[in-house]
Amino acid sequence: MLTSTLPNTAALQQLQQDFLKLKETQKLRNREAAHALGISEGEALAAFVGDEVIRLEPRFIEIMEEIPQLGAVMALTRNEAAVHEKDGPYEKMSHDGMVGLALGEHIDLRIFYHSWASGFAVLEDTPRGKQKSLQFFDTHGHAVHKIYLREHSNHAAFDELVQRWRMADQVGGLSVVPAPEATALKPDGEVDVAAFHAEWDAMTDTHQFFGVLRKFGLARTQALRLAPRSYAQEVANDELQGLLESAAQIALPIMVFVGNRGMIQIHGGPVKNIRVMDNWLNVLDPGFNLHLRQDLVASTWVVRKPTSDGIVTSLELFDANGENIAMLFGVRKPGEPELEGWRDLIAGLAPLREKAFA
Repeated sequence: MLTSTLPNTAALQQLQQDFLKLKETQKLRNREAAHALGISEGEALAAFVGDEVIRLEPRFIEIMEEIPQLGAVMALTRNEAAVHEKDGPYEKMSHDGMVGLALGEHIDLRIFYHSWASGFAVLEDTPRGKQKSLQFFDTHGHAVHKIYLREHSNHAAFDELVQRWRMADQVGGLSVVPAPEATALKPDGEVDVAAFHAEWDAMTDTHQFFGVLRKFGLARTQALRLAPRSYAQEVANDELQGLLESAAQIALPIMVFVGNRGMIQIHGGPVKNIRVMDNWLNVLDPGFNLHLRQDLVASTWVVRKPTSDGIVTSLELFDANGENIAMLFGVRKPGEPELEGWRDLIAGLAPLREKAFA
């Protein structure tokens, strides 16, 4: 249970009381309780700055590149509809400007530090003992990444890291900016569809897709809707469960991407234990957990992109605002063709409807 030992303004003290009461009476997680109060998770956590919540210097690259010293931990990245959890050590950390990488065997990350705004070390008493974590948030107070220590993690290294990077001024509260309104889509009639199709067809790497979107001023789901039928086809939103179950049955190694504006976290390997609990579709495997709110999936697309290694196929899920929830691929290394087993699974998904553009 979070408590506070530092003096706070009356507003912070009231926020603490309301937050703790809501968690206790309704059995909510921190994020859920914060949203019920109409604030972000970052704002709720920052109200408890003191002995158990320690504000860190915003030196995020330096902090993250020291994380390998903690040994095996649990990395958590989420968005509104999906939570991605991986166990293991952080390895092969690097950065180029404000873009970072972790390329370990277990934890595979793409880090966009320009979206990071605040960080905290959290030492929370739980029924299972003291839980230590590092939690990072964007300018809106939304979590971009969390790192939880396990019993076997290097707790001494964690304590040293927190002491080294703690801010001198441990003041409660967090200033956030409102999330921007969704950008209005360019009218379809203003899109040069033929030129867009030609650019798509000329791609030699999947990462070139983002440049194509920028060139034509397209949102991702709009681009999929206007794409040639051979490259993008909408399927039913409940197809993901069957695909995961089929992949588990044949032990097909897949890649599962979940991200937000500040982080993309990737699982590469087979999945085994697929479970549905209420609205949540879950993968509950040793070392990898995925929790996905099926009721928040507004559209699901099979997407094919040309590359120098042949066509690369993904299954992509989006929410009602067109934000990406998750992306799935067959495991593939550069220079290798796509797995035939993955293509076979994708081929078994029935198109939702015919597209307007062939």
